[in-house]
Amino acid sequence: MTARALMFQGTGSDVGKSLVVAGLARAFTLRGLKIMPFKPQNMSNNAAVTADGGEIGRAQALQARAAGVPLSVHMNPVLLKPQSDVGAQVVVQGKVEGNAKAAEYQGLKRKLMPRVQESFDLLRNQADLVLVEGAGSASEINLRRNDIANMGFARAADVPVVLIGDIDRGGVIASLAGTKLVLDPEDAAMIRGFIVNRFRGDPALFAEGMRMIEELTGWRSIGLLPHFADAAFLPAEDALGLNQSFARKSGARIRIAVPILPHISNFDDLDPLEAEPEVDLIRVRRGEAIPGDCDLVLLVGSKATVSDLAALREAGFDVDIAAHVRRGGRVLGLCGGYQMLGKRISDPDGIEGSPASVEGLGLLDVETILSADKRLEAVSGESFDGVPLSGYEMHIGRTSGADCRRPFSVIDGNPDGAISADGRVWGTYLHGLFSDDRQRSAWLTRLGGAVSVLDYQTGVDNVLDRLAAHMERHLDLDGLLTLAR
Repeated sequence: MTARALMFQGTGSDVGKSLVVAGLARAFTLRGLKIMPFKPQNMSNNAAVTADGGEIGRAQALQARAAGVPLSVHMNPVLLKPQSDVGAQVVVQGKVEGNAKAAEYQGLKRKLMPRVQESFDLLRNQADLVLVEGAGSASEINLRRNDIANMGFARAADVPVVLIGDIDRGGVIASLAGTKLVLDPEDAAMIRGFIVNRFRGDPALFAEGMRMIEELTGWRSIGLLPHFADAAFLPAEDALGLNQSFARKSGARIRIAVPILPHISNFDDLDPLEAEPEVDLIRVRRGEAIPGDCDLVLLVGSKATVSDLAALREAGFDVDIAAHVRRGGRVLGLCGGYQMLGKRISDPDGIEGSPASVEGLGLLDVETILSADKRLEAVSGESFDGVPLSGYEMHIGRTSGADCRRPFSVIDGNPDGAISADGRVWGTYLHGLFSDDRQRSAWLTRLGGAVSVLDYQTGVDNVLDRLAAHMERHLDLDGLLTLAR
């Protein structure tokens, strides 16, 4: 017997689809159901390594964690990783299958639908309920032809839809009713209910609004979902979250500056640092200067390292980083950030664009050659100071040079990364470094702080439990189960 399924689409991007599905995954799991998350097509440079040796979007990784099931490439069979304003790397069932410009990809989608349906069917055979997340907006009727992400999938797989609108943006009545208006009638018929998300204030004040949406659309109200502030403590997927303002932490003893570059990836590496009371994590954007008194400059991953290195220079961050090092400051590069710290990055095969060879920041005596081979693996070992670590690697390219003789870590008996001769610049291919409490604590003490008392992973699970309770209080979960088929 195959599982029931229910799909959650949005009136727009970033209306909270991923969080709603994660919360429902934990809530239904606590009710004793086996849940599988599924997103036919995702676009994100924030990815996770799966148990079956591939990669999926970070949101599906969080949803799988909420459901207590191992990560599988079939949870996100098509992942687009933007490499430019018009093109992206195409990952299918966890493996890179090439690059495509936006126009080219529209024609490719028809060929991908059988792979999407194959993954969906595999998950349905392993669960009681599959929670499906759409992408972007359900009302993008200009992209409806060959669609695999929203109504195209819902119709092909015969999965009923619940539509989510974000009241915090304003105009939620128009966005929900307008979606009904512009959709093809057969597409609109797939929608059986709606959720109004991110409400602030007295719910009684919007009771009339909920009734009006029901009358205008004919859809069933699943609930008015209040803003869930603790979502800030969960790993984010969308880079839009990097644009929000973060309050400075009074009394923080450690200042870490992070230049925000156009193709930043795996930026959930920052989340555990943000959760530390002693750390003031400063996101530095174009037009701003890296603070002269920061304790560490942290360069995180990039989906387009050569392009982001150019953007770093255009923003003047290279000058700031050089001055920081002259003052005795410390720098850590993760993955793409590690590659930037070297003397040269070469892309002879045009993996990231046109073939190129560019000078790096020259803070590590290493050079990187990019290649098509991609390393995707969960790893464990110990860092240069003997502290155990766990994390994952997700990168292309090989890095070598004199500073590699001082490796950042040893992974399964093999050296990784490099350390400068003065011991103040570090580079590593590891992601998830700061999610490991042992490593994060070691870095805090190294930078002049106290030993961390934060159990980060337990904290994430506690937030998921609170999110599940939030869903139980405000949404009609029994109604959702009756809609699923």
